[in-house]
Amino acid sequence: MEDLMTIIKQRRSIRNYSDKEVSDEILQTILEAVQWTPSWANTQCWEIVAVKDPKIKEQIQKAVPASNPVFKSILNAPVVLALCAKLGTSGYYKGMVTTKFGDWFMFDLGLAAQSLCLAAHSLGLGTVVAGLYEHDKVNAALNLPEGMDNVALIPLGYPTKAPKAPKRREISEFLHFDSF
Repeated sequence: MEDLMTIIKQRRSIRNYSDKEVSDEILQTILEAVQWTPSWANTQCWEIVAVKDPKIKEQIQKAVPASNPVFKSILNAPVVLALCAKLGTSGYYKGMVTTKFGDWFMFDLGLAAQSLCLAAHSLGLGTVVAGLYEHDKVNAALNLPEGMDNVALIPLGYPTKAPKAPKRREISEFLHFDSF
């Protein structure tokens, strides 16, 4: 496995995939990274639907605007991982919301998505995190139960090409000591 900083620096959003299948063993390794992701009070509010069925991927694609760069990736990738959240658990204590921002699931699923994407990259796979689509249509396609919401779609597969790194801000441009 590569050095963590190298993995972080080299990981890119991949939108073009080969038709090579992702083995169940590789998928399990990637999901193990999610399993060990930290979450609010260890609530582990994530649920993941791994979509391989072309008919379900077609339903999901109908929820994605054709102008979204991930549109073709939904069908092109061998697997689409739908990150879903159990609502009303993360950020709650005894049924009461405890944070200024309410339900904390977006933070926890962001951590899970990062773990997933970095693990995939370390294994030679590509991912892209998509959030611009009609979530209710995806919820219906996935048959999600009440109290569950789809947050992001992550196509997963072997990349045919990887883009160059975009320009990054210097640390001095976003770091502030003691006050803003």
